[in-house]
Amino acid sequence: MEEMEEELKCPVCGSFYREPIILPCSHNLCQACARNILVQTPESESPQSRRASGSGVSDYDYLDLDKMSLYSEADSGYGSYGGFASAPTTPCQKSPNGVRVFPPAMPPPATHLSPALAPVPRNSCITCPQCHRSLILDDRGLRGFPKNRVLEGVIDRYQQSKAAALKCQLCEKAPKEATVMCEQCDVFYCDPCRLRCHPPRGPLAKHRLVPPAQGRVSRRLSPRKVSTCTDHELENHSMYCVQCKMPVCYQCLEEGKHSSHEVKALGAMWKLHKSQLSQALNGLSDRAKEAKEFLVQLRNMVQQIQENSVEFEACLVAQCDALIDALNRRKAQLLARVNKEHEHKLKVVRDQISHCTVKLRQTTGLMEYCLEVIKENDPSGFLQISDALIRRVHLTEDQWGKGTLTPRMTTDFDLSLDNSPLLQSIHQLDFVQMKASSPVPATPILQLEECCTHNNSATLSWKQPPLSTVPAEGYILELDDGSGGQFREVYVGKETMCTVDGLHFNSTYNARVKAFNKTGVSPYSKTLVLQTSEGCNFETQSAPYSQLVDIKKLLAVAWFAFDPGSAHSDIIFSNDNLTVTCSSYDDRVVLGKTGFSKGVHYWELTIDRYDNHPDPAFGVARMDVMKDVMLGKDDKAWAITEGGITKGATIGVLLDLNRKTLTFFINDGQQGPIAFENMEGLFFPAVSLNRNVQVTLHTGLPVPDFYSSRASIA
Repeated sequence: MEEMEEELKCPVCGSFYREPIILPCSHNLCQACARNILVQTPESESPQSRRASGSGVSDYDYLDLDKMSLYSEADSGYGSYGGFASAPTTPCQKSPNGVRVFPPAMPPPATHLSPALAPVPRNSCITCPQCHRSLILDDRGLRGFPKNRVLEGVIDRYQQSKAAALKCQLCEKAPKEATVMCEQCDVFYCDPCRLRCHPPRGPLAKHRLVPPAQGRVSRRLSPRKVSTCTDHELENHSMYCVQCKMPVCYQCLEEGKHSSHEVKALGAMWKLHKSQLSQALNGLSDRAKEAKEFLVQLRNMVQQIQENSVEFEACLVAQCDALIDALNRRKAQLLARVNKEHEHKLKVVRDQISHCTVKLRQTTGLMEYCLEVIKENDPSGFLQISDALIRRVHLTEDQWGKGTLTPRMTTDFDLSLDNSPLLQSIHQLDFVQMKASSPVPATPILQLEECCTHNNSATLSWKQPPLSTVPAEGYILELDDGSGGQFREVYVGKETMCTVDGLHFNSTYNARVKAFNKTGVSPYSKTLVLQTSEGCNFETQSAPYSQLVDIKKLLAVAWFAFDPGSAHSDIIFSNDNLTVTCSSYDDRVVLGKTGFSKGVHYWELTIDRYDNHPDPAFGVARMDVMKDVMLGKDDKAWAITEGGITKGATIGVLLDLNRKTLTFFINDGQQGPIAFENMEGLFFPAVSLNRNVQVTLHTGLPVPDFYSSRASIA
């Protein structure tokens, strides 16, 4: 029951409906809220003036001139209806539940009557805050709308089911628990409010006060309100008009308003429509059941993803820890080798120091002995030992000259650690989808005879080498940005042909493709250079700023059709995808097959069929625009909705991406000033329509003459 609450709230006040009335568009409003959003229309647009001039046949005429709405990139919640040149447009506001509401231009006059009986200003019109349809009231005012008794009953039952304890209805702040209920006033009172607002004296003394629970039962057992005819308030509805789709009374039939219409008994149609609604609800119930099961599946996936993530993270940490342990072990081994080399160098140097120390001591001793011998004055004694001493001195000198004074070990460590392969491996450490021992596929071959460009689209085709024995599971097609920048993936799949849309006009692209399987990817194919069609370019270096130019001479027109691949499933295509209509009464969006990001582009749409005052919208949109609402309802589209068009009318759309503007034309005349500015990015031609509209697209057109004559070189 709680999920139904939004259906029971008024789009204007955001509260539960109070005395709801049904508008011709099937939406509901509180009677007081409907009066609050009334606006006055010019005298010439009143139903009386229309009947007098023969231009209107219905009591409630939807305004034809107030349907144009321009929806900007960021819907700020403000809009305007510019149907009358003499009346200023009124900004809309948002109600508590987010629906745009159009307030009255003048505050309603003070009155002590109920909203249904209070006089309505002459020539008043009301705009539905949900679908934005506008209609002019006749002399009956708001009394001409039927009351939705069924909705009142649903709200009563809902509020009764929500109220755990009956609360006082007159407490200003926190309602206290009710102690009594007045059957005549139909109001629940707490004790303080009963003494203050319902004293037991005067006329109120005759009122019957009952306990709240008994009052709730009496409310439920009270007779159901019978819906009365809006034209004859004293008559109850007894029949149902099939053509008008509304209940009628016998007096309406006697007056001949439905003389040529099929009329059936109210009870029979009541049962029939209940049966139809039940059948429709069965299908919707199946969808809701599937949605609930799908939500359960998604929630289970969330839990499974969390569990798998924990498991995978643990595995990843373990693998990285194993790598770290292996690196630490290798580090210890390398440090041990360094220490061994260190000890060896020290031992060699120390041994040499010890040997040289002994040798130097012996040499010093020999030198001192020889000096003492030289001091002797005995020639015969000196000559007896001089030859032997001379031989010892020469021998000792020769011993020092045989590399004895050269270090046997260098101080440098002749070791160099080559860690670049390991660092490269660490940098290349990544996840693989699966492991296999089969080789990678061969390099694909681009089939040049099948590769081509059209407008701003490019089609590429490739194949595996004829003698290749390794199968490819798929291919990856890459394109650069058209300016020599980095390559980016534009297609991944099993197909061997791909068309890439939305490229820049007058640009050169480089394309390459590679194959992949479970083992890995193949090398890239040879690079193919593609040139897209020329687009409009205003840049020149020799012409002065004020010189006028002809856009038609600079414009390379684009030919395209509607795109069935991206359109809503309710869109119906014909005439080689140049003509579209819809199978639904709701608005559906269809895009053009070509996107634009540069240049000046102009196309037209002709209205082939226009029934029952629909609201088609024309403009441009992003590729991811919502396809099941009117164009311009989100921030992915820029559109015009013109309710004054007729069958045979022509709507022109001029997208000038050099000036970053969007302009609209109707029947070769510019529709107001520039509609949108600061248009940047990739845009696709777009239309939204329902089954009452059929349009045909015309492309490859030059821009209007008066617009091209105003263009100047920047």
